[in-house]
This record gives sequence, C-alpha cells and structure tokens, in this order.
Amino acid sequence: MVSSSCRARSNVHSLVYLLLPGLTLGLAPACGGEQANADESGESEESGGSDEDYVEAEFSVRESVNQLHITHALPGVELRVVDETGAEVAREFTDELGSLVFRELPAGQGYAVEEVTGSPRQAIRELSVWDASESLPDPSFYSGQTLQPGFNYITTRDGTTLSAYVTLPGPIEDGPYPTIVNYSGYQPSKPGTKLSEQYDIGGLDLDSLCGIFPVVCDAPNHPAGLIAGFLGYATVGVNMRGTGCSGGAYDFFEPLQVLDGYDVIETVAAQDWVFDNKVAMAGLSYPGLSQLWVAQSQPPSLAAIAPLSVFAHTADSVLRPGGITNEGFAINWAENVLDGAQPWGQGWEDDRIAEGDAICEENQLLHAQYVDVIAKIAAHPYYEAEIYDPLIPLKFVGNIDVPVFITGAWQDEQTGGHFPALFDALDNAPLVKMTMFNGVHADGYVPEHLVHWGAFLDFYIREEIPMISPELRAVGPSLFNALVGDNVAFPDDPYTMYGSYDEAFAAFEAEDPIKVLFEMGDSAEYETGVPQSSYGLSFDQWPPAEIEPERWYLQPEGGFAPSLPPTGGGGSSFHIDPDDATTKTLSGDIDQPLPPFNWALDEEDTAAVFVSEALAEDVMMIGPASADLWIRASVGEADLEVNVIEVRPDGQEMYVQSGWLRASERALDASASTELFPVPSHLESELAAVPTDSYVEARIAIFPFAHTFRAGSRIKFSVDTPGSSRPEWTFVLADNQTAETRIDVAHDIDTPSSVLLPVLPGQSAPTPLPPCPSLRGQPCREHLDFTNTPAQ
Repeated sequence: MVSSSCRARSNVHSLVYLLLPGLTLGLAPACGGEQANADESGESEESGGSDEDYVEAEFSVRESVNQLHITHALPGVELRVVDETGAEVAREFTDELGSLVFRELPAGQGYAVEEVTGSPRQAIRELSVWDASESLPDPSFYSGQTLQPGFNYITTRDGTTLSAYVTLPGPIEDGPYPTIVNYSGYQPSKPGTKLSEQYDIGGLDLDSLCGIFPVVCDAPNHPAGLIAGFLGYATVGVNMRGTGCSGGAYDFFEPLQVLDGYDVIETVAAQDWVFDNKVAMAGLSYPGLSQLWVAQSQPPSLAAIAPLSVFAHTADSVLRPGGITNEGFAINWAENVLDGAQPWGQGWEDDRIAEGDAICEENQLLHAQYVDVIAKIAAHPYYEAEIYDPLIPLKFVGNIDVPVFITGAWQDEQTGGHFPALFDALDNAPLVKMTMFNGVHADGYVPEHLVHWGAFLDFYIREEIPMISPELRAVGPSLFNALVGDNVAFPDDPYTMYGSYDEAFAAFEAEDPIKVLFEMGDSAEYETGVPQSSYGLSFDQWPPAEIEPERWYLQPEGGFAPSLPPTGGGGSSFHIDPDDATTKTLSGDIDQPLPPFNWALDEEDTAAVFVSEALAEDVMMIGPASADLWIRASVGEADLEVNVIEVRPDGQEMYVQSGWLRASERALDASASTELFPVPSHLESELAAVPTDSYVEARIAIFPFAHTFRAGSRIKFSVDTPGSSRPEWTFVLADNQTAETRIDVAHDIDTPSSVLLPVLPGQSAPTPLPPCPSLRGQPCREHLDFTNTPAQ
C-alpha cells in the first residue's frame, strides 16, 4: 500500500456524482472527482511521453476503493491517472495544500499517477484501485488495533485513520463493558471534558458525582455517549473521514463512509474491554442516520442499532419534500457540515495539533477534497436511480439484519415526520421497535423514551434485565431539568417484575412493535409543555390495521365535510406569497417547554381555507393522509403546501401536520404509492405543466401524524404557499412562482378536491382538551374566520 491523503477545493469538485447501485460490501462504490481531457477512446490529448521521461514522485499516493488519494504534491500541479495500458482515465490539478482525490476509478491493477507537465515529470506506478468486494481485511486487521480510554485513531482498510474518543464507565481492568458507537461528521471524537463545562445544572455539584458516574468528569461530545455513560456503557465517538482529526475527504454517505463504519464496528468490538465482543450503534439525527447506512453493510459484530430522529427518504423526507427544495434546514445543514469538513474546520483540531498530534495535522491535508453536496443537489434536481438510491434509506434498509429501535416526532423541525415509512422497509431486521409522538427533534432524548432506549440496549448488549440504577434515578431529575426545563424523573422500570432475563426478554419481544404516544407536553405530572405524554396506544403494523380512512371534501364558501361538493361548486383562488417561503415559525429555543412560536395567520387572498362543522365526538387520527386536489395555475406551475389544523372550542387553533408538492411533479410512483400516501416519481420524463384553463388532479402526501380532534372542535384544511409552517424549513420556489401567480382549487361535483384522513374509529381521548399552547411541536394561534377568493 502506498501512503497518501487527499482533498480538493469546491470549485474543482465534480458536479456528477455517480454511485453504483447498492452500498453493501459486495458492490463497488464510486464517487467524485472530475474526469478531464480524455476522449471517448480513452486516449489522452497529450502523448504523455515514455517511462524514461518520468522520475519517482516526491508526492504520496494512497490506494483505496475506487479512488486514489494524493498528498504532498506541489499546489496547482496537474496530475493524471493512466491505466495499465497507458490510457489516461482522469486528470486534475492539486489544491492549495498539494492534495487531490481521483474518484470513480474502476477497480484494477497497474495504475499510475503522473505529472502532466514538468521536467522531469514525477510519477508513481504499479498502483491498485480496489473493488469494495475485494477490500475486506482479514479479522486480524481489526484485532491487531488497540484502543485505550481517551483519544485514539482507528485505521480503516485503505489506511485512512479516523479519530475516536473512548470513555469507560470504570477502570479498564474492571471490564469488559457493554459498548455503543456514535459515528458522524459532527464532533464525536473531540476529547471529552467535565460535564460541568458543557452544561449549567443548577443545584447539583456535578464534580462530586465523578466517583459514581465517571462520565461526569470525562463527558464525550455526543449526547448518546453521555447518556449511555450514565447507564454504565463504554462509548466510542468516531469522526467520519474528512472531518475533525480524521483523515480522508468528506462526501455525504459515500460508499467509503459505509466501509469505514464497518471497519469501526469490527475494530471496536475486537477490544478486550468490550463485553461479548459485540457493540451497538446509538445516536440522534446525523449519528442516527449513519447507523442505517453502516448497518446495511452487516458488520458481524454489530448487535443492534438505535437511530433516533431520522428520515426515510433523503429527498421526500427533508431535502425536497414534494419536489421543492428545503433550503431552511436541509441546505443550511449541508453547508454547515461542509464548513466543518474544511481543513481545521471544526476548530478543535488546532488544539490537538498544538499538543503535538502529528496524525491530526497530516489528516487535514485531504479535507479540502470534500465533495460539494450543494453542487450535487443543484446538478441533479430530478430522480436518477444511480444517484439517489444509495442515498435513500428506504431503498437499502432491507439489508439491515440486527434489531432496530427508532423514535421520531411527527413535527420534527429538522428531519420531518416521514420516518414511519421505514417500518415496513426494515423487513430483514429480526425486531423493530418504533415509538412515534408529537414533538421536536431532540425529544428522542427525554426520559419517557430513554427508559425504553436503555432497555433495548440492555437486552441486546448487556444481556441483563433493564433497570435504571438508584443513583441515576436520584440525580436524573436535576440533569433533565437542564434539557427540558423541569425536574423530570425516569418512568418506572418496565421489566423488573420478571424473575429472569429470559422471561423479561420474551415479554419485551412480544410487545407490539409500534408505540404511538399522544399529547406530549400535557402530562398531568409536569408543567405545561414538558415532554411527557398524556396517553398512548400500540399497534402491530404501520399504518395501523384498525384505520378506516375517511374522505372529506372541500366545499364552496370554505366548508369541509364528508359529503361530495355540489354541482356548480366552483373553486377558490389564491396568489403565491413569496414571503411565506422564507418565513420560519420560531423566534427562540425550540427545546424549552413552551417555545416562542410565531405561527402567523394567512393573509387575505394568500390561501384557500376550509373548515368543518363542530365535531359531535372525538375523532382520533393516526397515519399519513392524502390531499387529492383539483388545481389549475396561471403560469403552468403550482408550488403547494397543505396544512391540517384543529380549530378548538376555546377560539384557538393548533397546528397538526403539513404536506408539500411542486405540481409539475405530480406523476406518482405507482409501486410505492398507497391510498393514504402518494409518492411522486420525481422523474424528469414525467414532468407535466399545470393547466391554466382546466383542472387537473394532484395528490399531495401529508406527513404522518397522530392527533385526537376533540368533540366541539372543527377540522381546518388550508392550501397555500410552501413555508411559514415549520420552525426550520424554508423553500426555494420555482422561478415563476411570484406574487402575480394565481392558483385555483376546485370544489365541484366534477372536480371534487378532497382529503383522505386516517381515522381510527371508536377512540376518544381519556383526558380533557389540552391547553393551547402545550403540545410539543404544535404551535397555537387565535382562530379568525377566513374568506376565500372565488376562482374566476
């Protein structure tokens, strides 16, 4: 293996990012760099000269899977790759640090990297590029690496080193310990500090707890590790390649990240201090998503995963819901991650280097060779299987063969509420437990969920009857006060009544796999807004088999009812409000019990609003919904948002859920769509303009939700401009969606716009109408009557 590193400026990144189908170890990955100056026959436009024209290079090359990584070249030098026949396959300039990554190289032997110009020209020959299926190391590669408490490096199969931080719940000699891995492009390997330096927890002398909970004085920089440390777990936080002190170059969930994850799992599991030489992965959001990608590669030593607050579909769930780019969270998140993937981009690398960490310093050389995901998004606005399938969890989670524990919030302000679609797709996992609730992104880490998260890990990693220790129960309320704003206690241990582990485990596995919690924020035990549920139900499938979908129709004069609209019912019209697209509904901290939402009412003529009569009894809904609208637009396009809202007897209205669609992308994927959840194909070949003078049906997926509309309340449904409905989501409207654009929605017997709602019959809420505001992720506002503009 020839040593090397790599990195590239964003202005030389390829806009074409091709991933071969699949990300399992048996398939070859590829991604990235520009393939320049070779004609279709593979011949270079330069003759290149004979071998006598070259000297052994002073730069370094690292061989890898479908890539070659160059470091220590001069800045701005043009290099090329030639295959064993001498044909040029790629060329590019090194960046300002003298680094370069050649991506998308076919596996093979006899490659060379050569300078294009110079006298004499430098070259390195007899290089190999690997196929993923040929890259798996011998088990001794993993067992030969030793990790100690504190800061470490894990070597991956191509020689790249990933920075890792290890915390143990006690002396290493007292192990082995149950162990979790947290893997992301954030800062999980940043050296730990005292918990008192990370959180201000009033009334509690944290340092006095170090003897009971060592994690207090060596707190990792990832919440999963901190919480697991309190539960007695060893934790390993690992930075993905191209981030922090890890080597390599960053690319959003490229195949090498998956292979690296496999190597991380096997290396950690091989340590003597790891109980039973198997590990789980845990984390929320980014380190939750990474579990889905890594687990599909089936590392033998991975025992379970617990991904919290994740999405099911990179585009439809968050990046481009309904085909409309979400720049408020998705693009901003990508930009922030890329900023951190720059050389020394996360900041803490400087401290390591100042302390003499030569590996961290060397590893920065390739960081500027990151792949610009923003450019990739812009270059591929429509679905292309070879581009998107490896980046869509729904397409590959069927390869996961370990137990899975997922929690998610319907109103998640970051990753959205589309996660339940994963349930059926995880068809190869021996067990899936999924908890669903109203709430916000970080709510996966509240006590009501953590007691079950810990139990899941205990069953599959510790192999003991799960129990929160008395010491943790004593300090837990003060710790959670810093997170949720009240002294919230852990719920009772759910399995300590059983006499043996086997009995408890059998009871756990026999439980319904889906748990739906209602009205988080209105628990009688705590202050209003504190994340604790009011009641819940469980089911054995998603959507629940007990659902009886009900179709409600838009009516003239703003009505909403289960009956068809009349003949000559006409339509309602509104104009696009571009300001809505860039409006967020939050002006402060969303994690506090009652966040400062600023959810504004629609202005006149900027929406079509439909409200039912008062409900005679409670109506419980659980599942996704479909808004099946007959529309036309003045400019051939319609960017649409639909909203489901409860108008309460007290004169307030409460947000429930939304859906989005760029109507030119209304063609559906018939194999994936259901009656309750339409799935657009997003194929460029199926784009169709919205008629200007006749109505066409457009089905809009409304993200899943669970909500009980109380007797006396009314159901409100609105259609408006995308935006002003979510705390973090803003949208890039189509160029022709301006204030002059008009969109008409029909409500006539011949064009009966409707909403199919997921009603669970015979159910009512066991609690009174909750205060408004109170429910997590569901802002409130005063209800005012709205008069629709008639369509002309």
